[in-house]
Amino acid sequence: MKTKIYALLAVMMLAFTFSAPASARTEEENPGNKTELTQAEIDARLTEMRARVAEIKAMDRSSLSKEERRALRKELREMNRQARSWGSGGVYLSVGAIIIIILVLILIL
Repeated sequence: MKTKIYALLAVMMLAFTFSAPASARTEEENPGNKTELTQAEIDARLTEMRARVAEIKAMDRSSLSKEERRALRKELREMNRQARSWGSGGVYLSVGAIIIIILVLILIL
């Protein structure tokens, strides 16, 4: 009796563990991410973003309501995220990698 219950529980756990997640999407289902911008379009958008940021900085935010300030922060974060994604990714080195590079240079020289 116990072995049947344990076997049934094991089957149920495996059934839920190996099921495909419903929220998984492929690139074909989400075509919005495939937009490629030219460098001229990116430069124009960055110019618009800079003008909007300057406009927000010049604004008197003390008279705004809490929801309006929250909307401005959200807008600025989204523009910052877009600007970072369009820029060069850069090269990031960890501390361990820097130490290894220094040791290799010392050994070579």
